[in-house]
Amino acid sequence: MQEYIVNGLLVTVALLAVILLLIGRRPQAMMVRRQKVMLWRILAASGLLLGLQVAGAEAFEVFGPAGRYVRLGVYLIDYGIIGYDILNKALKGISNRQMFDENFLMAVATLGALALAVYENGDYLEAIAVMLFYQVGEWFQSYAVGRSRRNISALMDIRPDYAHLERNGQLVKVDPGEVGIGTIIVVQPGEKVPLDGIVVQGASSLNTSALTGESLPREVKTGDEIISGCINLTGLLHIQTTKDFGESTVSRILDLVENASSRKSRSEAFISRFARVYTPVVCYAALALAFFPPLIRSFGMGLDAQWETWVYRALTFLVASCPCALVISIPLSFFAGIGGASREGVLVKGSNYLETLAKVRTVVFDKTGTLTRGVFEVNAVHHNTLPEQKLLEYAALAESSSTHPISRSLQRAYGGEIDRERVSAVQELSGKGIVAAVDGHKVAAGNAKLMAHLGLKAIPCHSIGTIIHVAIDGKYAGHIVISDIVKPHAAEAIRALKSAGVTKTVMLTGDAKQVADKVASSLGIDEVYSELLPADKVEKVEALLRLEPEKHRLAFVGDGINDAPVLSRADIGIAMGAMGSDAAIEAADVVLMDDDPLKISKSIKISRKCLAIVYQNIVMAIGIKVACLFLVAIGIASMWLAVFADVGVMIIAVLNAIRALFVRRL
Repeated sequence: MQEYIVNGLLVTVALLAVILLLIGRRPQAMMVRRQKVMLWRILAASGLLLGLQVAGAEAFEVFGPAGRYVRLGVYLIDYGIIGYDILNKALKGISNRQMFDENFLMAVATLGALALAVYENGDYLEAIAVMLFYQVGEWFQSYAVGRSRRNISALMDIRPDYAHLERNGQLVKVDPGEVGIGTIIVVQPGEKVPLDGIVVQGASSLNTSALTGESLPREVKTGDEIISGCINLTGLLHIQTTKDFGESTVSRILDLVENASSRKSRSEAFISRFARVYTPVVCYAALALAFFPPLIRSFGMGLDAQWETWVYRALTFLVASCPCALVISIPLSFFAGIGGASREGVLVKGSNYLETLAKVRTVVFDKTGTLTRGVFEVNAVHHNTLPEQKLLEYAALAESSSTHPISRSLQRAYGGEIDRERVSAVQELSGKGIVAAVDGHKVAAGNAKLMAHLGLKAIPCHSIGTIIHVAIDGKYAGHIVISDIVKPHAAEAIRALKSAGVTKTVMLTGDAKQVADKVASSLGIDEVYSELLPADKVEKVEALLRLEPEKHRLAFVGDGINDAPVLSRADIGIAMGAMGSDAAIEAADVVLMDDDPLKISKSIKISRKCLAIVYQNIVMAIGIKVACLFLVAIGIASMWLAVFADVGVMIIAVLNAIRALFVRRL
């Protein structure tokens, strides 16, 4: 019966190798040369082994007394085809005095089984088949790791190869690293944007999916900021660069991804320590299993020592003890989790941060640029004695010489061309506002203090925001309400966090209490602290950290330079990557590439899924391994069961690990 089962397995392995080789010819199969070579070896070894099984030992009787050695030689050739790389790695490990690994275990176990077969003139099938099925498991592991890496590589395939400069009416390709700040570059439709900058000419749609995970194109026009790594879809763009290539968004992203695997989680560190202790322990245990029972039977009990039985059990024990599933699947789980998060526009700088993110129960937000857009807009015009558009025109022209965000918001709201020749006698009153002559009319635009200074009574406004009072020719003409705009997904993001198990949401801001309370109330935030300086934010976060239960973690979400100290102080810092400052992105542990706060809850769900997979693999691998070792030691399990337990658990663990890549529905 065993012979039929083994032959069936060999046929299955050979057919599987053929199918995979045929599929591997397609570009989308993503199979590297090394994996294809391994498949050819698996096909050759399984085919030869199947042929030897069908032929049987009788086929070598034609060689007479030498037939035994010819048969051994053919089997050794088969063993060499499938196992030479394992033997080579084992020898290197021994020469480097780091021999206690899975390669050493497999080499000793299979060579020992071959030696027993030679000694007994028995069947060599077991030793070679063990190595064959182990290599099948290794191929699946290699393919899964490669697929995970290529998913991230494909996602991060945003590094531009060149930048276009216009010289003498011709476009010239240059290395992006040679382009200085302030240079005008040209990006044609279909090309990647090589450097961060500002559009100075043209309009287009951009594909930002590689950076942000957002499938909808982003429209840009003259004056808009643009980040490297996007793909220009429609129009011709002239861009004035604002950063060197090394400091551009694309370079920062690639650096984050490349260094992510260097920061190990506690689970990975545990596995590394476990493997260093576990491997020599099982080797010495196998040695004890091979010698102690025969010696006890022989000298202590006067019975037959049964050396062959106990050496076979010891070799089987070594095969069963390989910690491959554990050592391979845990780092792969975290790597896949980081890849899945990257695909969604969330960059996690290391698996240790992914593990911490899973334990977050309190999320603290900065307000401006995080929950709000950080862009001031005109929301209303009240008590105006002139048409609304005319009042905005006078205010925008009066403020046209200022670069203050409030002045720019007035100019955007006006929307017309700013003709500064219409403006004269500009006088700025510090802390109050501006007085200027517009088309011969005296226009004053500023706060209530300016109106009082001019002897005018300002009509108070009950709306929340910055109030710009306007007077024309000494008469009060109305006021304009300007306020920051809440991000479209901000309220939904808070609800999503609470549904994800976050128990407390907090907002910290330097804004006035009235403004902060309104934003917090509209979003459903639990606690709000306003009128804070950067140092006050750090103190408040430290106070919140002291209140956190031991196993819970606190995350801070921010985007500005002044948020960098708080991002570093929190258990985990989350920065807005599209419009966030360089200091905030450097200080953060997690970066949201599209500044969407809704991605925070998704990143927490991704981390929890990843950690759940890690724990599943640890429990499954250790549980099955211990049970199998016990069965081997008492003589119930054979080497076949040992190899299937080892390879089978490894394949299941690897397939379970790559589930972390698929996070779309979280």
